[in-house]
Amino acid sequence: MDAVIDNLPTYLEGFGMTLRLLVVSGLAALVLGTIIAAMRISPVASLRGFATVYTELVRNTPLTLVLFFCAIILPYIGSRLDYATAATIGLSVYTSPFIAEALRSGINGVPVGQAEAARSLGFGFGQTVGLIVLPQAFRMTIPPLINVFIALTKNTSVAGGFFVFELFAATREIANANGNAVLAILLAAATLYLVITVPLGILAGQLERKWVVQR
Repeated sequence: MDAVIDNLPTYLEGFGMTLRLLVVSGLAALVLGTIIAAMRISPVASLRGFATVYTELVRNTPLTLVLFFCAIILPYIGSRLDYATAATIGLSVYTSPFIAEALRSGINGVPVGQAEAARSLGFGFGQTVGLIVLPQAFRMTIPPLINVFIALTKNTSVAGGFFVFELFAATREIANANGNAVLAILLAAATLYLVITVPLGILAGQLERKWVVQR
């Protein structure tokens, strides 16, 4: 335990970066995923096609490859982004199709009659989706969306392999310097991840009981 206590500032520094990656990437992925989900149901065929290709391509590409492109290839072709920003972009892009698919399942659960009623009242496609369909879809997909964010929390550890000093990278550094206390060091890191994921799971349960729309 001495190794953990002595290196607590290092843990907290890495934990802070993990939280930053989670919050910023999560919000960006939520926005992008919502746009992609709306494009998947768009009456414009080209938008539907683009969204389908994007979803299938990105979600079937390994996260390591996505972050490699952002951290190594982008600087090679002239990008001046720091590694943390590049990792944030990579995590956002990688997570967005999972959010889009979760939302699309919720959209499919909204009764078609509601969209037809909105159109009969003169609502356009954007108004129908934004005011009628998406609010209900979000409520129906709260648990899967929270699960995506829990997965994102764990995925931030991959950024540690691309020059970002997050919790995994901090743990690796501490373990390398304290080889006789590796178990305690790893348990401390696991506990810090649980500090994020357990409350998210509890939040999912509470929101599901409060907001979920019965199908």
